Order: sequence, then structure tokens, then C-alpha cells
Amino acid sequence: MEDAGPSLLPDSILYQIFQSLGPADLLSAGLVCRRWYQVSRDDFLWKELFYRHYQVQRFIPRYPGSDSWYEEFQRLCDSAPCVEVERLQEHTDQVLHISFSHSGELCTSCSKDCTVKIWNTRHPISLLHSASMRPHHWNYTQFSQFNSDDTLLLVSGVFVGPHNSCAGEIAIFSLDGFNLLSRVRNKPYDVFGCWLNNTHLISGNLHRMGRVTSCSVLWLNKAFQDVESENLNVVKRLFKIQNLNASTIRMVMVADCPDLLAEAEDKVEITQSCSQPQEEDEDSTEEEEGSAEDDLGRDIVGEDAQIAAALQFLMEDQIQELQEAPPPPLTEEQFETKVAQWYAKYRTKQPDEPQAVEGGARKKYLIFTTGSLTYSPHQIGIKQLLPHQMTTEGPVLGEERGPNEFFDSLDHVINIHGHIIGMGLSPDHRYLYVNSRSWPQDCVISDPMYPPPIAEEIELRVFDLKTLREVKEPLRAHRAYTPNNECFFIFLDVSQDFVASGAEDRCGYIWDRHYNACLATLPHDDVVNSVAFCPVDQELLLTASDDYTIKVWRSRRSLRCPQNLMRFSTWSASSDT
Repeated sequence: MEDAGPSLLPDSILYQIFQSLGPADLLSAGLVCRRWYQVSRDDFLWKELFYRHYQVQRFIPRYPGSDSWYEEFQRLCDSAPCVEVERLQEHTDQVLHISFSHSGELCTSCSKDCTVKIWNTRHPISLLHSASMRPHHWNYTQFSQFNSDDTLLLVSGVFVGPHNSCAGEIAIFSLDGFNLLSRVRNKPYDVFGCWLNNTHLISGNLHRMGRVTSCSVLWLNKAFQDVESENLNVVKRLFKIQNLNASTIRMVMVADCPDLLAEAEDKVEITQSCSQPQEEDEDSTEEEEGSAEDDLGRDIVGEDAQIAAALQFLMEDQIQELQEAPPPPLTEEQFETKVAQWYAKYRTKQPDEPQAVEGGARKKYLIFTTGSLTYSPHQIGIKQLLPHQMTTEGPVLGEERGPNEFFDSLDHVINIHGHIIGMGLSPDHRYLYVNSRSWPQDCVISDPMYPPPIAEEIELRVFDLKTLREVKEPLRAHRAYTPNNECFFIFLDVSQDFVASGAEDRCGYIWDRHYNACLATLPHDDVVNSVAFCPVDQELLLTASDDYTIKVWRSRRSLRCPQNLMRFSTWSASSDT
């Protein structure tokens, strides 16, 4: 019996032994003999190991189309980009954003050193071009995006204005020679800006109408600002939306999907789960108070002067009524908000009916953060772009303005009940991923200038834009520590199978989209601000950090590829030298 050894153990005993093993031990045990190998590949064993190892909820089925739990375990182990292969250290300050071109051949990085750098993504990744934005008086670059055919680059930054105020500006560069083609003001600066199509981009502007009431205007801009004829516009106003309680529109992005909102049941539904609203975060308040010439402020003119006058009249009228039958006292901000809400009720257009597009073209929607309760962004607004709004050709700018003009309403609003610090779309634009830090369950906002405290744990929530419903449980693991008035965006990214995000706990994180399992932690020496998957190879990931570096991560499978092994070993040897 001793000579026969463990190979004669009954299968039932082998199952019990193998169930207590980890993945590496189980694979090693399978090398003993053919019979042990067959037992070690048993799908029941690997299913149990999979759920236990990745802490996957039991109701989640195996990925559609997969052949076995063993192969799924292997896929998650091998394909997640979690091995550091390069560290790029050309920036001299915090790196705030990283993004790939659509072809995956280039990537760009933005930094507080006020440069935008363009990289060639061959192995090793090499620096192609670095442009300083200091001649344009920028404080720093914060965001970049390639247009759809990778011929133009949008770079968004923070601009130093009069009286040391901060506003935003967008610069458009040609990638053929890196020539500056146009510059567009962008306010507040965390609108960021985005491409609508290959030749037009979207920017924002903020106009104050009171202490806590403002309106955000979204603009369509032509990338080439040279006027080709006197009848051709290069700027067109898209929407004018009233903001209450010092909230603003921020982080605008474009979703391009024919099925978007196809099953959404309700129109705008802004539920005030917390009490009153008001005021901007620290950075946005600086923008509003300091940049008088852009901000209107006291110098409100034209149409906005009419609105301000109407608000003042309504406030005086309401004050007179309140003096006759005074209710519980309201703060000045609360009173202005109530008047603004009353005014908006009669001066805001109803949401447009969803419109079809000709020739089977894909519908486009603007998605952005906003709010109705306090200055911290806690709602997601959605607005469909109609065909005539996708070009700067048309009526002369301002022709449609007048005393009878209305604010635009939002088509849909998603309430987050927390401070939104990042958003990203899945590659098919079907799902919206949102980084948020939750408010307390039963919070009451008595003063919108002081929003509720926010959780340290970041929740990465997933919304189906076809139904506007939240799907899956929030993804957790990453953390943030700054309070409401100081926290900033953490840029996330989504690939076909994975989603990744940075965090303030000095790590990046990767999750599997199907199983909601955290697959890897990617360490840095400081806050990880941005992550980006290569659009043509999800097994390549970049992370950008406050530690001044960009790290390049590859999957184990890609490193086993003979061609990559040779490239990385050559690079490693040259680096050591």
C-alpha cells in the first residue's frame, strides 16, 4: 500500500484535500499523475476556488461563452494588467491625467508642471513631444482628449485671470507639427471640455445671477477658429441651464449610442432627499468671485440683467408678503433659492421629446455632473443633442436671444446621494461608471454652503443608460480622504472586460466588470489621479500620480509573449546600463 502511495486515494478523499488548496498548490498537485491531474481540473473544484479566491457573490454566473471555471480563473489571473514594466519620470510635478489615442499608438499626459506630453506607446514607451502652456498663462494642464481620427488634441487647463482668479481654457493642437489651432475659454475649469465630433468641441461658461443662483451655458466650438467667411459661425450656444444653490455643470462628456435611454421610464426627476441647497466648492468659488470680466457678477448685461432684475423684483415682492405673515426665518441664500425656483418654474422649457435621427445615425447625448441641493456635484444630468445642434452653421450667434427666452431643462437626472468625483463610459457607451463618496443615509442639508460629510470609501457605481437604472453592486476597495470642499476628480477608465480607477490611498485598482471582483492593486508613492486602458489592448494600462510619475502595467500573459519578452528585456538592460 505504501508503494502505491497517494495515487490510490479515492476521488472523494482527493476532492476534500484539493478543496483546501490554493490555486498554485492545486495546479502543482495535478502534476503527480494523470488521475490527480484530472481531479485537479474538476470544474466543481475550480468554481468553489474561484468564488472563494475572488470573493465573488454566489448568484453571479460564469461569464457567458466561457468553457470552464478553470479557464475563467486563468483568464483573470493572466489578462489583468497588474505587472509594472515601466516608470515614466519626465514630469516635474503632479501628473493629473493620462489618455490614449483611439489607435492606441499615442498617449498624452497633463501635469501641474504646466506641460502636455505626447508619448509613443511602443515598447518601451518613449516621449515624442512636450509642450509648455506657460506662455498662455496657464497654472496647469488637467485633461486631454484626442478627436476621433487622432489628428487633433484637446488640452484643458487652468488659466490665471485678472486679480489672480482662476478660470479654464481649452487649447486645440494639430498632431501634425503640434501647431496651436484655437483657444476657448472654459468656465468653471472642471467642465474640462470634450469632442462632439471630429471638428467640433464643447465648452462651458458660468454666469452669476445672484449670490447662489447662476446659469451654465454650454457652447459648441469649431476646432479651427479661423473665420472662413463672414456668414460662417465658429461658436454656437447649445444649452442654457439654471443652477441653484451655487451648483454648476461640470465634467461634460458625450455618449454616442443608438439605444441610449430606450427603456427609460421617467423624464426629469430631481428628488430632494436632503434638505435645502447652496454654494460652490472652494475652487469654483474662486472662479466666480475673482474673474469679473467673464463672470458677469455685478456687470450683468442684456438678457442676464433682465433675469437679475426679475429676481430682485420677486424677492422684494416676497419680502413684502412675508412681512404681513412672517413664517420661520430663512437665510438669505435659502430665500434666494426659493425665489429662483419659483422663477425657473415659469422660465424653463419642458424637456424635449426624444427625437430620431436620419439614416440610422447614432444619437448623441451630453452627460455631466450637476446638483440641486448644494455646490458639491451630486447629480448626473443628461441632455440629447439634436441634429441641428451638431454644427456651428445656422443662426447668427445670439439671434435667438431675447426677453422671451427660456432656460433649457434636462431630459433626465440621476441622483447619486453623494459627492461625484469621477465618471467614465464603457466602450459601447451603454454603461456609465461613477466614482462617488456617499453622504450619510439620513442627512439633511440645512445650509447648502456646508454639504454633508462624505465617506472615505469610494463607491464605483454602474448605471445602465438604456434604462437609467443602477446595475450591480458598487465596486469597492479604493479610498479618498479629502473633505467636500477640497476633493477633486479621480479619473477612471473602462475597457471591454475591466474597469480601473485611481484613489487617494496611493494605489490604482482593477476590477472585472462581470464578476465585480477586485483583481489587482497598483501601488504608487502618492495619490493616483488617473488611469487609462489602451483602447486596442486592454492588457496595457497606464496610471498617473501625484508622485510625478506615470507607471506602465502589463498582463502576465502579454509578458509571456516571446516578442514582448525580447522588447522588455532589451529595455530593462538599457535602463540598467
